[in-house]
Amino acid sequence: MGIVSWLVLGLIAGVIAKVLLPGRDPGGLVGTTLIGIAGSFIGGWLSTRFLHRPIPKDFYDPAMWIAAVAGALVLLIAYRLLFGNSRARR
Repeated sequence: MGIVSWLVLGLIAGVIAKVLLPGRDPGGLVGTTLIGIAGSFIGGWLSTRFLHRPIPKDFYDPAMWIAAVAGALVLLIAYRLLFGNSRARR
């Protein structure tokens, strides 16, 4: 997979993570998208590093998609815990 494929995978994984974890995020749409991309990279790296899965050459590898979405979810949850809801109504 090339870098563009990884970015598309991260973008889609970020959207899936946002759908699974609805609510307002401190960074808005752009921040959530970037966190999804970073989380999917981290999830993919952890999958290859600790679960001994090779980096797939195919874009449609289900295990890599699961790892990317899981990484995006974890990073999105951590982001919400650290920064809270900065858009809270006062």
